[in-house]
Amino acid sequence: MTTKTKRPFIKLDCGVCKKTNYHIAVTKGKTVENDKLELKKHCRWCKKHTLHKMKLK
Repeated sequence: MTTKTKRPFIKLDCGVCKKTNYHIAVTKGKTVENDKLELKKHCRWCKKHTLHKMKLK
């Protein structure tokens, strides 16, 4: 029987309102580096595109 390992998740928090909007699973074979991921995504609370920063779960 194989054991299932949990993959790390990445949370993306809005830079303006600080709410967590996106949860992204790290794909198989990838590692999470110490570099902070910053993407411009849509925030449904701010109702506009804002900069989202990575936080590890």
